[in-house]
Amino acid sequence: MKKDNQIPMVLGLDVGTSRIVAARRTGEDTSTASQLNAFVNVPYAPMTEKALTREEIPYERRGSELLVHGNEAPRFADFLNVESRRPMTLGVLNSGEREALAVVRTIISNLIGDLPKGDTRPRVAYSVPAVPLTGGVVTEEGLTYHEATLKNLLEDLGFETRSITEGLAVIYSELEDTNYTGIGISCGGGLCNVSLAYLSMPAISFSTPKAGDYIDSSTAAVTGDLATRVRLVKEESFHFNGNFTDKLLQAVNVYYDDMIQTLIAAMKEAFSNSRRMPKLNRPVPIVLSGGTATPKGFRERFERALTATEFPIAISEIRMANDPLTATARGALISVLAEG
Repeated sequence: MKKDNQIPMVLGLDVGTSRIVAARRTGEDTSTASQLNAFVNVPYAPMTEKALTREEIPYERRGSELLVHGNEAPRFADFLNVESRRPMTLGVLNSGEREALAVVRTIISNLIGDLPKGDTRPRVAYSVPAVPLTGGVVTEEGLTYHEATLKNLLEDLGFETRSITEGLAVIYSELEDTNYTGIGISCGGGLCNVSLAYLSMPAISFSTPKAGDYIDSSTAAVTGDLATRVRLVKEESFHFNGNFTDKLLQAVNVYYDDMIQTLIAAMKEAFSNSRRMPKLNRPVPIVLSGGTATPKGFRERFERALTATEFPIAISEIRMANDPLTATARGALISVLAEG
């Protein structure tokens, strides 16, 4: 992203388990940039460092190792037959990864570039996950720590900050035509985030822990592959409604179905029991986004599973986000622009 010192920087930032995406308004257009939220340690050698520099692959020298982060990290991990290291897990900072915060800061800094100089502080809205519908590894206290830590990081970089839940950001990005009324779903790496809004006001938001990483780790457990390898194959080869002879792709299909069924069951429970459920006078749309929702046939598989249930809300349509990978960042940008 190129800076423009004549215009105060305004950003939408999707800080996801799998990918960090930045969206910026440039004139009438919105530009985006992204990097995988992952890294791997590579043995240092002068020739390796020279090659990384020539290929413009982000890295840092750490003594006898090179820390390669971003989009190329999984391929280096696959080549070395190791798992790529992850700064985040289940939607929040990975407490077991000592490099987590430093890597997230580096990736964000590389995406946004130098901040413009001036009297007006740049503004950013950054995504945070919603509280899980049921108890589990991700706690409300953990989410509070995650949000506060990102806030401190971004303020230290020079930003004025606000947070927004992922599902609501999807609604802001994709549902202007229904006056921001409907259901936004972000199927990411660590969590699936869901939000129901009426006239832009969030009524119900929650997350479920079965998402892309669940598919990868579960497939790896039954095939004997590394989760990093599963992810690469999944992103390059998997689609729904295929006749899979490959064991890995068959397992991916099984766990995708499990993820979808779990997500729909959670939505049914949340929308049936919540006292905050608004009285809707017409059917509302569902919009799907996130990298885990991108395989061909995902929308149709989700719609078929939803139709088979007694869903408590009348649905007008189920559609994919215009750009599933950037919808959350774009919605976050819209939210901060709306503040003037």
